[in-house]
Amino acid sequence: MNEQRVWLITGAANGLGAGIAKAALANGDAVVATDLDLTRLETVYGDRALNAVLDIRDFTQAEAVVAAAIERFGRIDVLVNNAGYGQFGPFEEVEPQAIERQFATNVFGTFNVTRAVLPVMRRQRSGHVINMSSNGGFKGVLGASMYSSSKFAIEGFSEALALEIAPFGIKLTLVEPGAFRTEFLDSRMLKLGTRVLEDYNDLRAKTLAVFEARNHQQVGDPDRLGDAVVKLAALPQPPLRFVAGADAVKVVDDKLAFVATELNQWRDLSLSTDFNEV
Repeated sequence: MNEQRVWLITGAANGLGAGIAKAALANGDAVVATDLDLTRLETVYGDRALNAVLDIRDFTQAEAVVAAAIERFGRIDVLVNNAGYGQFGPFEEVEPQAIERQFATNVFGTFNVTRAVLPVMRRQRSGHVINMSSNGGFKGVLGASMYSSSKFAIEGFSEALALEIAPFGIKLTLVEPGAFRTEFLDSRMLKLGTRVLEDYNDLRAKTLAVFEARNHQQVGDPDRLGDAVVKLAALPQPPLRFVAGADAVKVVDDKLAFVATELNQWRDLSLSTDFNEV
C-alpha cells in the first residue's frame, strides 16, 4: 500500500465530493470531510472520516477546519475544492443578490479554503490542490451565464496559482466534469432567477426541460470519477486540466476546434494591431 495521504474535501456529503472521499478512504487514505450539515456527513462516513462543518464563505471556519486537520493528522496532502452550486437562468432574470451568492460560494469560498490550506502545504513543501470546475468552466453554457462565469473564474485562478505554488512542490489540477449523476439538478439544489421577463420565456422553458430530462439520467458515475481523482493525486506529475466524461471531452474538442478556426480566420487583422517595425 502506498503511504497514507490526508485529504481535505469540501462538499463531501454527496455527489462528486462523496465519490472522491469514498475512493480516498478505500485507498487507505485519511479524509477530512466537510459540509454545511454535520448530520449528513455522519450518515455517510460515521467515524471513518474526520467530519467537520464548513461554510466555505467563512474564512475563519476554513482556518478552524485546517487547524483541526493538522491536530488530528499532522499534515494535509490533497485539497479538493468541491463545494458549490449552480445558479441558472438568463442573466437578466438573475437578481444581483443571487449573483453575489454564486460568486461568494463558488469563487470566494474556493479562495478562502485554498488560502487556509496553502500555508500548510508550503511548510511541507508538498501538496496537491484539486479545484473542481466544470465543462461549463471551459465553454459557456446557454442559460447558465452566472454558473459558467464563476467556473471560468476558477479556471483562470487555477492556471495562475499553479505557477505560483509550483516552486514549493505543490501541484494543482483542474477537474472539468461533464454531466454526472448527482443531486446537482434536483429541485432543492437548482437555483433559478426570480425575475420573469417575457422575452426569455422560450429559453427558460427549454432550459428547464433539459434539466428535467437529464436529472438522474446523466452518464457520469461519481464513484468512477472518485477513483480517477485518487489516481491523479498519486501521480508525480499530474495534469493541469483533467476532463471527465465523454460529453465533457466533446465540449473541449469542439471548442478547441472553434477557437483554432476563428483565430486563423482573423489572424491577419489580429497581427495588424502591432506597431510597424521600421
